Amino acid sequence: MKITDVTLTLFAWDGIPPTIYGGHTGKFSGSSSLGLLRIMTDEGIEGQAFLGSAMNPATTDGQGLITHLKPVLMGRDPLLREVLVRDIWRRQRSAGVRAIGAVDVALWDLAGKAFGQPIHRLLGTFRDSIPAYASSAVMTSPEAYAEEALSFKAANWAAYKIHPPARLREDIAVCEAVRRAVGDDYTLALDSTWSYDFPTAVRVGLAVQEMGYLWYEDPLSDQDIYNYVKLKQKLHIPIMATEYPVTGLDGYAPWIMAQATDYLRGDVAVKGGITTLVKAAHLAESFRMNLEVHHGGNSLNNVANLHVIMAIRNTDYFEVLLPDAAQKYGLAEDITVDAQGLVHAPMRPGLGHVLDEALIARKTIALLR
Repeated sequence: MKITDVTLTLFAWDGIPPTIYGGHTGKFSGSSSLGLLRIMTDEGIEGQAFLGSAMNPATTDGQGLITHLKPVLMGRDPLLREVLVRDIWRRQRSAGVRAIGAVDVALWDLAGKAFGQPIHRLLGTFRDSIPAYASSAVMTSPEAYAEEALSFKAANWAAYKIHPPARLREDIAVCEAVRRAVGDDYTLALDSTWSYDFPTAVRVGLAVQEMGYLWYEDPLSDQDIYNYVKLKQKLHIPIMATEYPVTGLDGYAPWIMAQATDYLRGDVAVKGGITTLVKAAHLAESFRMNLEVHHGGNSLNNVANLHVIMAIRNTDYFEVLLPDAAQKYGLAEDITVDAQGLVHAPMRPGLGHVLDEALIARKTIALLR
């Protein structure tokens, strides 16, 4: 089998609600664009992936994918994925990690279709379902967070994670309000989105530690390993870092060597695909660490994340970032959480997705080839 063409169909993502997750995103809304990547072969088997998100339109990385990665792929066997992935990573500085991630996901989709198996079967299935947790946007008041957390508790979701306003007293007040509302027996986590200096991180960490939060995510700047080591010495609540910077497998090494985090973190978009994410999970497992999978930014990335989750031992949850309208688009059938708060493994070959072909055709902006 040989790759005969690589194209990227850019299509509009409209109706995105006003949303903010922290200073790293600012407030975004309105329209973005996704790219439907197609890797085609001489045997008629096609691998697909989405590029882009509500915050990062596909126009940002799309031309780089076609210009710099397509030539590496053309005429080659798509099932020789490991060597292809090695070669496209050599173009990282030109194409970017998100483009590499999309290509890798599409290659896995193609392989699953070629062998008639869902991707998690190719990786080695460990489970067929996993609990979901709700991951908030930044909201207007402690009461708004508390009300939302209660609604997900009532729906049997496993946990609720707060993205706070990123101001010391307000953040603690939000965490207190949510804990009071849901009670001591419900699982809560805090993701402070790289917002604090060291003294503030200690104060907030001590507060949520006392409240029994499960983990304390990204309180300090994303590459501040020095202060993460100091922070771990001050707290016993588990620290979660390594979601950013956007990088590959080697980005995890200094964090492990410095013992600067208790969990590893990543997703197929910002770590370069399924291949890197699986390797990172196995790396974490060797140190008896969890790798908790971050949301993927678009519907097909989240499907790809779910396949990885079903094939690794050391992760406990599936993240659902709110609101749905800023995360889900372009599929006829998207991931759902059942009445028990569980997400289930896809069972069709490859990613197992069903595109909303009519929407994509109606919203097409351009075809890059």
